[in-house]
Amino acid sequence: MNREISFSLTNLIIAINIVVFILQNIFPWLTVLLGLNYLYFQQHLYFQLLSTMFVHGNFGHILMNMAVLYQFGNQIENLIGKIRFGLLYFVGGIATSFVSIYYNYFTNEVVNLVGASGAISVLLGWYALKDRYQREGIIVWILLISFAPLLLGMPIAWYSHIAGFVIGFVSGYIL
Repeated sequence: MNREISFSLTNLIIAINIVVFILQNIFPWLTVLLGLNYLYFQQHLYFQLLSTMFVHGNFGHILMNMAVLYQFGNQIENLIGKIRFGLLYFVGGIATSFVSIYYNYFTNEVVNLVGASGAISVLLGWYALKDRYQREGIIVWILLISFAPLLLGMPIAWYSHIAGFVIGFVSGYIL
């Protein structure tokens, strides 16, 4: 009996997020170091463009992001394969980080951006382009997760969600 063992890149990303979340709760300074902040970014900490995707603000934040990543990530990975999925997630996530850091710079907001939601929004943008039947629902979801928390007074990088969605939508034409 020949069983091929395959791994899910999505599940590996989720596992890394969980490990980083545990570590940042043991060593709180990791949140600042690995999060994206243009004051540190200007000091050549360019790795933050990637590392911010693995840092989360609290348990609810990581739980929500990982649930959405699990649902859509595995589905998209199965459709386009690990390599294209990895490119979509990481290159799209880094592009979203660039947009976010420049938004903060030009609005003079000094915040520490954390979370995978920018990269996840890239996946949702790609999915919205590819599945026109779910497009409206995904757009409503992106708008809700971007602006509803603001109405409740919660600090959220809404611009990361919107930028990620647009980047993912456009990437759908390339991938």
